[in-house]
Amino acid sequence: MSLGQQLAPHLPFLRRYGRALTGSQTHGDRYVRATLEAIVAAPDEFPREVDPRLGLYRMFQAIWTSTNYDETPENMSAGDLDGQESIARARLARMTPLSRQALLLTAMEGFTPEDAAYLIDVDTSEVELLVTEALAEIEKQTRARVLIIEDEPIIAMDIETIVRDLGHDVTGVAVTRDEAVALAMEDRPGLVLADIQLADDSSGIDAVKDILAEFEVPVIFITAFPERLLTGERPEPTFLITKPFQRSTVKAAIAQALFFDQATVPVI
Repeated sequence: MSLGQQLAPHLPFLRRYGRALTGSQTHGDRYVRATLEAIVAAPDEFPREVDPRLGLYRMFQAIWTSTNYDETPENMSAGDLDGQESIARARLARMTPLSRQALLLTAMEGFTPEDAAYLIDVDTSEVELLVTEALAEIEKQTRARVLIIEDEPIIAMDIETIVRDLGHDVTGVAVTRDEAVALAMEDRPGLVLADIQLADDSSGIDAVKDILAEFEVPVIFITAFPERLLTGERPEPTFLITKPFQRSTVKAAIAQALFFDQATVPVI
């Protein structure tokens, strides 16, 4: 099997990581593209001694570390940096970037502490400390009123508990598109958590479209099929949670979405 065939199944999830790290589909996908271009240009430099997925993220980390927020990948000009990334710089200055990466790699991408340590070049013993630091710092800086769009009662209750445990308020729980829009208009939220399929066979995506037509708000989508919304071929969500989810994944996604002060999910 060629290297390209080995890496292909992991690309949607690398896009998820890149988008969450940058707060932007556009910039996250550009980092992924720069990573693939680097692999094509120098395939012998790809780390063959590890699992292909781990090697792919390692290459991405090399691109991210070499550019970060002060520079940009090839063919990404400084003028392309959008508002939410500029806003995030002030917060980043108060939090070690490694903390943020450790949080996303473990809580969202599911890497073990050992693998995360390999990816960000620290000792395994440091990873847990970095994750704790990231969550504590982001939670200090971000508070929001959250609308939950979810038709499964148990899942909705679980999400509501997580949201409240993080110190946020819940404006309501909607189970249909119309109910979601009505709740959003009645009590404007600062964050939306939206399932894709709703109780009356309506779409959470359509509900979000309706809400975003009225005002900007960051959105996190919840789906059992994330790869369908991580193709990189069209406007897609920046923040995505996979069902079934871990509580730590929801916490990481909420913290990262609120890291940016304006809506970051493009209309689909």
